[in-house]
Amino acid sequence: MSNEFGKILRREREMNKIGLREMAKMIGVSPTYLSRVERGEVPPFSEGRIRDIAGILCLDVDELLASSGKVSSDLVGVILDHPKEMAGLIRAMKGLKGEDILRLTEMAKRV
Repeated sequence: MSNEFGKILRREREMNKIGLREMAKMIGVSPTYLSRVERGEVPPFSEGRIRDIAGILCLDVDELLASSGKVSSDLVGVILDHPKEMAGLIRAMKGLKGEDILRLTEMAKRV
């Protein structure tokens, strides 16, 4: 099981000077469970709990979800509304640099 999410969570929690017990209380889990998630012993949290964590730690929700192997449920809805078109768009953008994707995003917002 990948532990990217756990590593990020622990690093950011510690950078924000939030103790394990304090963070566990803030997100409604036991400190033991939080520790196991951080060590990659159990799967990452649900989308809702990851959203809460992102808010507490001032992290980008989509990046934190991606580190857990998840995609925001609102994005899933967009893809399911236009599966062929969205799949084609995403595949066409594969390999683009971040700045190119951001430029395309800004162009799409103006349409």
